[in-house]
Amino acid sequence: MPSATPSPAWDGRRPAIGTEAEAAALLGWLTDPEAPRLCVVTGERGSGKTALLGWFAAYGPRAGRPRRRTARVLVPLAGQSVLGAAWTIADRLGVVAKSPGDLVDALATSEARPAGRAVLLLTDLHAAAEPAGITRLIGELAGVGRIRLVVEARSGSPAPGQLRAERRVTVVDLDGDPAPGGRAPAEPPARPEPDLSDPVAVCVADPVLVTTAYVTGAAPAGVPGTLDGPEAPAHPGEAGADDHGGLRAAWMRAGQSLCRAQDPSERALVLLAALGDGADPRLRPALADLVRRTPWRLRWARHRGDLTPPWPGPVTVLGSAGGPLEGTLLVGDRTGAVRLLHEADASPGGRLAHTVPGRVTALAPAPDGTVLLLDDRGRLHVVRGTTPRPPYLERLTEAVSATLARHPGTALAAIAGSVVVGDRLGSVHAFGLTGLHQAASHSGRVTAVSAVDSETPFVCSGGADGTVRLWTPGRDPRPEPLAERPSPVVSLHATETPYGPLVAAAWADGLVELHRPEGGRTLSFRPGPPIRAVAVTGAGSLVVGTDESLICLVPADRNA
Repeated sequence: MPSATPSPAWDGRRPAIGTEAEAAALLGWLTDPEAPRLCVVTGERGSGKTALLGWFAAYGPRAGRPRRRTARVLVPLAGQSVLGAAWTIADRLGVVAKSPGDLVDALATSEARPAGRAVLLLTDLHAAAEPAGITRLIGELAGVGRIRLVVEARSGSPAPGQLRAERRVTVVDLDGDPAPGGRAPAEPPARPEPDLSDPVAVCVADPVLVTTAYVTGAAPAGVPGTLDGPEAPAHPGEAGADDHGGLRAAWMRAGQSLCRAQDPSERALVLLAALGDGADPRLRPALADLVRRTPWRLRWARHRGDLTPPWPGPVTVLGSAGGPLEGTLLVGDRTGAVRLLHEADASPGGRLAHTVPGRVTALAPAPDGTVLLLDDRGRLHVVRGTTPRPPYLERLTEAVSATLARHPGTALAAIAGSVVVGDRLGSVHAFGLTGLHQAASHSGRVTAVSAVDSETPFVCSGGADGTVRLWTPGRDPRPEPLAERPSPVVSLHATETPYGPLVAAAWADGLVELHRPEGGRTLSFRPGPPIRAVAVTGAGSLVVGTDESLICLVPADRNA
């Protein structure tokens, strides 16, 4: 892949000799609020296009000038399919997208974050594996309005003309300024395509090559990877003529995570977790050898289309129960149904008997077997267990229910004698037998809360501000967050385990982390698709739920 790294002779401000005028044009386009959102840099081979974008990516204000620099994200397109390009762009911009259409939707609807106002620098469009599809994607991205795009394409290729025909475009043409020395750089050597049926080979290979080979060599028209044809199939890997023993389906399921820069062992973990139950049985042992180098072990995974045991359906909320329901996972779906699964293998264990109008947005199993539910209007519902509840707990939940009827909640948790609620203004409220405690923990909506019943009970909360915070009711919240990232927290769960309390948090950019509040290594995992819910079991396992998967991981070292 051609390098986009600036020459070592540059100082980060001055472009290469012969491109000063074009560099000034790029900077003028960047600072002009009335300029089109899309800029096309074009020129013949060897004119310095890629190098100019590399300089532009590194360019910043002179030392001593405290001016805020607009983030610039460099994405080489050489060898990319449109699906691979969408995954790469999504990852660089901090969103999750399973398809090009998902990328456009995510950037159009996600909350404004610093990455969302970035300048996207796309090099070597003419050398892409699917230039026409990527050109259409670029046109769609230019219409979003939250980002600016600079696209490099060689003179004579179709892309510049197509983009100019569809969008308002600023054009920077380098044909009058050949590269210093007057010689075009040599074409990069061809890279052999990996054996697409060898799990180790695809983990070690360039993920751009693997994605392009799976898309262009095995997938018919209409699967993710183009913007043409009907809606993509729900399970894209199954549409190919050759699924390579299930590797292709797994790669398509977890592609955005697999295309990130990472060690082959980390890629093997993601791929192993994405394998369906019909995959070639020889794949798992081969991947497990690589996974031994990671801090995780896969306990089990269930995916759309699995039969033994059956996939439990799309996940919207998760809970791990104790007391009478110990060893049980509670899995809520889009319809409001809550299924019970056995933690050991995700086999079915029945359903929760409840009638909740609308969607369940949070669930909180209580130690006595009662399950509290929060609906999409922020109202509380109580599903009682098989044993009678003490009157004081009934009075507590009635009081919380009456409060939420007036002031809807956005998050919910429960422990013995307490119900914890988050609200849209960033506050966390702990309703207990001794009164009400409150903390203004977040800037913006509280997206998740969890409560841990240990020697020192504490509340853990996550917010749209990207922070995860700990708080002991009756005391001031800890000033420093347990975790903080530039993406909203979408799910959070904490519990006491034989190894101390563990906190799992997931963000909207597809990352989940497992924290030890008492100290120790933080473990992370990216399944690929958007994460909808996470849970920590009483045995210390991490459960991750998405629209088409439910995955259970165990830390390789319980003392990590």
